[in-house]
Amino acid sequence: MAGRVEGKVALVTGAARGQGRSHALRLAEEGADIIAVDLCGPIPDLQYSHATPEDLQETVRQVEALDRRIVASEVDVRDRDAFKAAVDDGVAALGKLDIVVGNAGICIIAPWDEVTPQIWDTTISTNLTGVFNTVQLTAPHLIAAGGGSIILTSSAAGLKGLPFLTPYVASKWGVTGLGKAFAAELAEHNIRVNTLHPTGVETPMGEMGDAYPPLLEKHPRLGGMLTNMLPIDVTQPRDQSNAVLFLASDEARYVTALAMTVDAGNTEY
Repeated sequence: MAGRVEGKVALVTGAARGQGRSHALRLAEEGADIIAVDLCGPIPDLQYSHATPEDLQETVRQVEALDRRIVASEVDVRDRDAFKAAVDDGVAALGKLDIVVGNAGICIIAPWDEVTPQIWDTTISTNLTGVFNTVQLTAPHLIAAGGGSIILTSSAAGLKGLPFLTPYVASKWGVTGLGKAFAAELAEHNIRVNTLHPTGVETPMGEMGDAYPPLLEKHPRLGGMLTNMLPIDVTQPRDQSNAVLFLASDEARYVTALAMTVDAGNTEY
């Protein structure tokens, strides 16, 4: 039986671990070859460990174990020239591009009055400018292939305000808007653009969760904003990857400009 994305090529940013690795593996399980990119290096002010070259190589190993092809590059989505070269090289190696998953992103917890210019600039440039670069640099390849699907990772914080995440919220609302704007302009090329809005996901980013309790002790009225409607604290990466697979597949061939929540009801609270 053919997979749901059999014969397609998918690019995934932030693919070294966490949601990115999960997305790459889920698409590969269903027949896609993968172009994987990740910075694999430190970012200032992060409150959790950064991805490493070894993490990216583990993604390569796991995709290849599924008998799919993969081209992996250590590249920063903020670096236009290097990112373009990685995209173009991956497409040249695998023959085309059908699916783009703009997943790379960071999150830094801080009260509004402790957000430094560096935290603001790093978050916006990675989460928002990086996504803009992702779409602008890959869309020509999707057009050449006759169409395709772009999935951009936003957040529950891209549909509601969340405390102690000012730059992150701004960036993720920006991603939500970019998804709708690109969907409008790329529709004539049979390219669908949708955004994904997770609640918390059990990934290395969760290591920063220890920063919340002291802040919530000082501001207890805000704690409810972080609560999910369903009785869980976090989802698993595969829960998000199943949504990515659906949006990437022909099952969603008429789904575009959608803000799809896999948030356990968080955005309804």
